[in-house]
Amino acid sequence: MRRTSPTRLGAIAAVAALALAACGDSGSDSSGGGTAAGGFQVPDLKQLDKLGEPEGQVSVLAWPGYVEDGSNDPKVDWVSDFEKASGCQVTVKTFGTSDEAVQLFRTGQYDVVSASGDATLRLIAAGDVEPVNTGLITNYPDIFEALKNKPWNSVAGVPYGVPHGRGANLLMYRTDLVKPAPDSWAAVFDKGSEQQGKVTAYDSPIYIADAGLYLMKTKPELGIKNPYALDSKQLAAAVELLKAQKQNVGEYWSDYLKEIQAFKNGSSTVGTTWQVIANVAQAEKAPVEVVLPKEGATGWSDTWMVGAKSKAKTCSYKFIDHIVSPKANAAVAEYFGEAPANKKACDETTDPKHCDTFHAEDEEYFSQVYYWTTPISACLDGRKVKCTDYAEWTKAWTEIRNS
Repeated sequence: MRRTSPTRLGAIAAVAALALAACGDSGSDSSGGGTAAGGFQVPDLKQLDKLGEPEGQVSVLAWPGYVEDGSNDPKVDWVSDFEKASGCQVTVKTFGTSDEAVQLFRTGQYDVVSASGDATLRLIAAGDVEPVNTGLITNYPDIFEALKNKPWNSVAGVPYGVPHGRGANLLMYRTDLVKPAPDSWAAVFDKGSEQQGKVTAYDSPIYIADAGLYLMKTKPELGIKNPYALDSKQLAAAVELLKAQKQNVGEYWSDYLKEIQAFKNGSSTVGTTWQVIANVAQAEKAPVEVVLPKEGATGWSDTWMVGAKSKAKTCSYKFIDHIVSPKANAAVAEYFGEAPANKKACDETTDPKHCDTFHAEDEEYFSQVYYWTTPISACLDGRKVKCTDYAEWTKAWTEIRNS
């Protein structure tokens, strides 16, 4: 497998939000098209009818830690055997944010993408990805039902991808420099001055939802019911909180390797992170721990999707089928630090308690996690008022970063 280096997000694109709220009950099993909730006209694209001869290669765009062939760690490899068995050589490029993933995938250079919920519907709406024939994915029946046919991975009953896994965006802190151990997002917001210049935050407009979640729990008078459904007043409150936080932020991160280095050298002591970052940092002897704060957290439910312009669709399907197979899905979930999508993966993890630790089947736990979702003008919480959309969030994030 040939690997390209993770890239730092250079600029945040102003991407118009799409009026997509939820999947319906109608629609074809074999193609897209039709009107989704919110009035969006889904491009009429056909799914693959059958597998052909492997094309010899597949180009994958993925979150860091999802596609490993031993290059980073000889013990971490679930790609090499696939390449030998399938005849499909894997090329992978990692990205740091969903905005970056959308920009890169729209170039048409990639066959497969691991997309989070704040990217999936943008890719569907633009015709960048096509409906997926789940009948060609032999491991699809073993995917947890709770992850199938969700608003972010299907439209009008038509699946546009295969669930990969899910997890929460956690709070990481230096155990030697942040005392007492934090249990609240107050550590990066109201109490951020206690670590002035050493707070870190995720560099993306979707991070506004983290502020929205904190305000939802701490300032009920604002009436926030969903951190992705903010009216203009609620967005203004989130922006105010994030501008105040900026005075204490040393660095906004999108490159996971840089965040690891910052926590190792102490230039960052507290901030939002992913479990995989904590895993690597701890393996490199950084004194860090992570916690799901008492307010809950934002999080992700990722989906493997096939590019509409891909010239390697057989290899794409084979790769997706492999990556969600019990052993590979277990390996990814354990390395990255998330709940696997394949229920049989729970029997394949090195740690027999992994699925319990990451609440693979615990819907009560995940009720505390608000999955990344593209903000739209039709309020996702059901209110009959105009909410702010992703374009407004992008403008607000630029304002915050330049304040």
